[in-house]
Amino acid sequence: MTEPQNSDTAVATAQPDHSVDEILRRLATRAMGLTGADIERVVREARLKARRGKRAIRYEDIEDGIRGNRPPAPYNLRWRFAFHEAGHAVVHHALDLGPVRGLNIDTGQGGYNLVGFHVWATDTRDWYENMLTMLMAGRAAEQLMLKRVSSGSAGADDSDLARATRLAFDMERTLGFGSEHPLLYRPHRDPGAVFDRDPELAVRVHARLEVAIDRAAAILRRRRPTFNALAKALFDAQAMDETALLQILTDGDLPP
Repeated sequence: MTEPQNSDTAVATAQPDHSVDEILRRLATRAMGLTGADIERVVREARLKARRGKRAIRYEDIEDGIRGNRPPAPYNLRWRFAFHEAGHAVVHHALDLGPVRGLNIDTGQGGYNLVGFHVWATDTRDWYENMLTMLMAGRAAEQLMLKRVSSGSAGADDSDLARATRLAFDMERTLGFGSEHPLLYRPHRDPGAVFDRDPELAVRVHARLEVAIDRAAAILRRRRPTFNALAKALFDAQAMDETALLQILTDGDLPP
C-alpha cells in the first residue's frame, strides 16, 4: 500500500503487501473488548504521535495504543489463554453455533472471544445443550492440555462457569427442559441462594455441567489437530480475525 504523505487520517503500514481491509481487520481484532471511548482515545493519541513526527498514522501507532504499552503475557500464561480460547472456538465451530469472529489473548485482562449465533437454531433443547458445551470448552481445553484448570473460567458473574450455571439453572427451572416438574416456571434472581436450599437441584444442574464439559473434551480430542493448530497460531499471533480463524477451523472439518 502506498503511504500517504499529507494526511493524518489514513493508516500507513510498513508492510506494503497488506491491503487496507486486512489492516483494518487486524486492528479491529486487536481492539476486541475495548469501549468506544477507549478506541477514540487510542486514535486521538495515534494522530498526535503522527503529527509530532510529521507523517501519516501507522498501523503500529494504533496497535501500540491499543496494547497500552503493557508487556506481553508471561509464556506459560499465554499458552493457557491460547488453549482456553482455542477450545471455545473449535467447539463453537464444531457444533455449528455460528461464526467465530475473532480471538484475542492480548487484552491485558486474559483471553477474549467474539462469536456469533445462528438464529434459526436457538431456543431448542439441543441449542441450549450445545451452548453449555461451548461455554465449558475453555475449561475442558485447559484440563486436556495442562492437566489442571485455572480460575480464569470462574470467579465473576460474567465468567464461563457463571453463565453456564445460570443457563443450566434456567433449563431446570424456567425453560421447560427440567428433569423434575418441567412445566413449572420457577424463576429466581439468585441461583446460588436456591442451590443452598435445594441441594437436589444443585446436583441436577451440576450434572448438566459435567455432561457439557465431558462432551466438549470429546470434541477437542476428536479434532485435536485443528485444536493444536489453532492454539499454536493464536499463541504466535495473539489476535486472530475471522478470516485467519476460518482457514484453520475449516481445514479440520470432519464429515458429518
